[in-house]
Amino acid sequence: MRTFDSVIGHREIIEHLQNAVRMGKVSHAYLISGEEGSGKKLLAGIFAAALQCERGGTDPCGICSSCKKAESGNHPDIIRITHEKPSSIGVEEIRNQLVDDVAIKPYSSPYKIYVIDEAEKLTVQAQNAILKTIEEPPAYAVILLLTRNAEALLPTISSRCVKLKLKAVSDAMIKNYLIDTCHLPDYQAEMDAAFAQGSVGKAQKIATSEEFARVREHALRIVKYSKDMPMQELVETMKRLAQEKETIYDYLDLFLLWFRDVLLFKATWEVDNLVFKQEINAIKERASSSSYEGLEAIIKAIEKAKSRLHANVNFDLTMELLFLTIREN
Repeated sequence: MRTFDSVIGHREIIEHLQNAVRMGKVSHAYLISGEEGSGKKLLAGIFAAALQCERGGTDPCGICSSCKKAESGNHPDIIRITHEKPSSIGVEEIRNQLVDDVAIKPYSSPYKIYVIDEAEKLTVQAQNAILKTIEEPPAYAVILLLTRNAEALLPTISSRCVKLKLKAVSDAMIKNYLIDTCHLPDYQAEMDAAFAQGSVGKAQKIATSEEFARVREHALRIVKYSKDMPMQELVETMKRLAQEKETIYDYLDLFLLWFRDVLLFKATWEVDNLVFKQEINAIKERASSSSYEGLEAIIKAIEKAKSRLHANVNFDLTMELLFLTIREN
């Protein structure tokens, strides 16, 4: 069973949660925010298990009956809210699983804990239904709201919660974790850590993904030969490779890391701090042929392309504008 000691980073938040358990000063509502893969569900799960642990420590013991139920996902007093629609959590789901249920006392534990993942998907009506419970909760009730976007919640909800924002974990910590846990070679661990942008979960996912290795290989080939490929071929290649919407952002993030490496090498002529060290010959060639202003324009164009795709701007037009900037600079 995972404990707080096994979590990479987030020491201040862990200390706060452990102190709450130790001193018995547990809030009735917590708002835990952070990017996908930042560890929200992991921390919420450990916190919930620790609160219910029969041994009463600041970490779940992993041995008692309560911990075993928590680990298996079958604890009667740790309720994870489910929803049918992938894009929203409706008021009836909240009423049935939380508002009506919270009046029933815990079966066998000191607390009754409700975990709402993707809380940004709560409709306004659903949030208003939760509000009364947060305002006048039973002594045993604890609500854990997990979200990528805390701004999506009503001020009346967030102001009544203890807010815990998960910060990005350092690349060095993630790199060491990948080397120790996933047994990656140094250069790959460094590359995956940089791409993960502070998310341990994302780093672990891409480190063990054959699909991501394929994406990385194609992305490097495109940026290295983009000046030689016809525009239509570039656009069609991107469309074919990024058939799933989320994959296109992986490509763009890899482009971004590549051109940042080129800019960094042009400024310092040092290899040690590059993400793509093994591509030094191609990086050196690009650094020699592009100006500082041109590389900065490319980096801005990649960020702009991501914004355009998020705003549902036409894919072909977005790619044409991006590759036009890459080819001209």
